[in-house]
Amino acid sequence: MSLEVKDIMGHVAIAVLRDASFAEIVAAMERFAVGAVTVIDADRRPVGVVSEDDLILKEAGAAAYCAPLFESRAQRQERRKAAGVTAGQLMTSPPITVTPRTPVREAAQLMHVKRVKQLPVVDPATGRIVGTLHQRDVLRVFTRPVQELEADVRAALPEPGTFAIDIDGGVVTIRGVVEWRSQALSVIERLWLIDGVVDVKSEVAFEKDDLLAVPAE
Repeated sequence: MSLEVKDIMGHVAIAVLRDASFAEIVAAMERFAVGAVTVIDADRRPVGVVSEDDLILKEAGAAAYCAPLFESRAQRQERRKAAGVTAGQLMTSPPITVTPRTPVREAAQLMHVKRVKQLPVVDPATGRIVGTLHQRDVLRVFTRPVQELEADVRAALPEPGTFAIDIDGGVVTIRGVVEWRSQALSVIERLWLIDGVVDVKSEVAFEKDDLLAVPAE
């Protein structure tokens, strides 16, 4: 079973309106112990995100410096944010969002690539925010009950009864015999795709090698 965002997300939408003040943003972050808040419009649709990095520019004094003769787009954005006093002025837009049906693996990849620690979860029909996905939520997949994880492992195997499986701390050890080497590799690849698997130790033997390299003439 592939876990989806709805299976692990927080159902509290940590958000502020565009006109929220600097102090209100900081208060919301402290109240919910988060490093970012979603900025929403009057219809509860995400329009941006304000992170701690955006706020710290104020303390760094980036707005106090005159614009250099040659200013990059990133530098210009930093100066604008440092001078901002409302969520609408401070936010990074557009926001990166997911839906309740987004696979957890896909959401985790988004967090890694975009370097964000949380994602607004939106209703795909209305576009309104319905919750927040945090990094700690994603990490919860590695604390799944052993019985649940084993059920997913066996469901992923072509012939579950022919394999012996041990699971310890998310590490799956699998033993058995298959006919072809490609089948053994396929089994391992399937297990790696299961949410909550930390590592796969294969003791699967094969009778015939169908992946032998053909020497070039």
